[in-house]
Amino acid sequence: MSFYWHKQLNLIIGLFSIFLFFGTTSDVLANDNSRSDVSQTTAPKVLNHSNYGSTVASDLKINVDVVLKPRNEAALENYIDSTVTPGSQQYHQYLNTTKFAKSFGQNPQTAKEIIKYFDQYGLHGHLSTSNLVIQMTGTAANFEKAFQTTLYQAKYQGKNFQATKKNPTLPTAYSQAVLGVLGLTTYNSLTTNIQKLPQNLENNNSSAADSPSSPQSFAKRYNLTALYKQGLTGSGQTMDIVTLANFNPADAYTYWKSLGIDAPKKRLRVINIDGGSGWTGSDETSLDVEQSGAIAPKAKINIYIGPNTDTGFFDALTKAVDQDKAAQLSLSWGESETAITQSVSQGLETPVYAKIFSLLFEQGAAEGISSFVASGDNGAYDASKDAGTYDLAVDNPADSPFVTAAGGTTLPLNKTLSDGTKINVKNERAWSWDYLYGYFDKHNLASTSEGLAKYFVGDGGGFSKFFTTPNYQNGVSGINTFSSIDYWKTTNAAETGVTRVNPPVNSHGTGTGRNVPDLALNADPETGYAVYYSTAQNQSATWVNQYGGTSFVAPQLNGVSAVLNSGRHGRHDRIGFWNPQIYHFAQSSNSPFMALNSTTDNNNLYYTSQGNTVYNQATGLGTVDFNKLNSAFSK
Repeated sequence: MSFYWHKQLNLIIGLFSIFLFFGTTSDVLANDNSRSDVSQTTAPKVLNHSNYGSTVASDLKINVDVVLKPRNEAALENYIDSTVTPGSQQYHQYLNTTKFAKSFGQNPQTAKEIIKYFDQYGLHGHLSTSNLVIQMTGTAANFEKAFQTTLYQAKYQGKNFQATKKNPTLPTAYSQAVLGVLGLTTYNSLTTNIQKLPQNLENNNSSAADSPSSPQSFAKRYNLTALYKQGLTGSGQTMDIVTLANFNPADAYTYWKSLGIDAPKKRLRVINIDGGSGWTGSDETSLDVEQSGAIAPKAKINIYIGPNTDTGFFDALTKAVDQDKAAQLSLSWGESETAITQSVSQGLETPVYAKIFSLLFEQGAAEGISSFVASGDNGAYDASKDAGTYDLAVDNPADSPFVTAAGGTTLPLNKTLSDGTKINVKNERAWSWDYLYGYFDKHNLASTSEGLAKYFVGDGGGFSKFFTTPNYQNGVSGINTFSSIDYWKTTNAAETGVTRVNPPVNSHGTGTGRNVPDLALNADPETGYAVYYSTAQNQSATWVNQYGGTSFVAPQLNGVSAVLNSGRHGRHDRIGFWNPQIYHFAQSSNSPFMALNSTTDNNNLYYTSQGNTVYNQATGLGTVDFNKLNSAFSK
């Protein structure tokens, strides 16, 4: 209809052209002996500046994913638009994975030819249900022969990993159908989006009830309780969580019981991918399950746990999307765009890493899956956590145009710290610790790298350098313009050093690309939550209080989506991809969003409100009244 950015589009011509284009692929493959590079997911900066050692053992078993290009991606994007456009013939006509593969996955004959190629080298590939991924396990020696490259032991910034000096290649006809390859190089910078208060600011609490916030207070503040009163509790729904660390399911039940939440027994299903993962980051997995399960107390939860590698992350997300068992999904791991490519500030072309993961979310959107991803916890300076630079950067995969990027706020707060420093946050605002700068300065935290990191804490937001501005953001006031407060400036060309700007300088400007985040809810540890978790198997669990981070907001939205969907019936009544819908709602006279438009004390360490716009890069569309949002989705 006219109030969305797309009217109903004719998909028949686009779909028909897919089959015409790929009709003679096998003949081309059979007669082409030339070879071309295939893209990997590790940045050239890493590969060019690593220290290389010996070659890896020839009999080392490794997992490799060959990610195939979709057919007619423009038609795919149009189809997704139409599924959330009231009045369209495709409205809520979501595809299952088999239908997705038939319409938009790679041509099956092409995939078979590529699999046959790898068979020659003793590498037996399995094609995913979506026809987008060939998954293989084999020896390093066989992969080296198939890709005509060599695998080495490498080291970069203290991290040991496996890498190729020479770009891998495939026969040109095959490479043209390949988006990228994961697993030949194993470097990654994936981290959780969790923040804790500095140790000397923590309260000595011992339960969830003692924390500043709880799932119940979240529900009350954002008017989710109105839906509970209507009997909407997530019943009949399943939530998917994708994560990279193990956890103890019993901890979640203890957490819910401590808050008086009557959760169904055996509601958790753990799916270990590629052998599962270790316990580093177990607090992330625990809080994801605890928060989503508390918000939607009657919903079931599937937890997909992969190793903390590119292939582990990708395989876990692939499995969740291909199985299509849930109408909503969340993940809270990520890395900065700067860490993925050489330098965001250089404006390099989109790296394949971001494109590969975004493709899975795009598939999910076509299936009617609502995906929620944490926007990051380092304010506008996301790269400070993993690349050691202070350029303006956003987090991936929150930058994908096909996810709802979850930003963070600080709730009203009035307290005196142990050294007499007074804090007075009068209204809910964009989360950043600029209000703690007086305390940090008094204790000279900037004198150490660990202390300096505390200055760069806040909700992630800004402009993606990887993805263009999606259609649903175009024309919304505040998109691609910004107001900012310059607290910091870099001291060298590499942007690895930083110094304070005193007093801070206000400025205005324009930007391009996907604007992040989409909305924001309480995420500041100072007004945050408790987590109950085990740090290792068979080890007693513990309460840790005043946790925060956008890692909380993503699973909370996962739970909210399950609550909203529990009032609907069947696959074709799923809410589907949120963003095209919520950007329309936010521009209406009865918007369910509260834009955080104060121009003072309301920033993510750089971006702030422009004063009177629908959107700003610190908090997106703002906070939400979920009862009003449910009504908007139901019209």
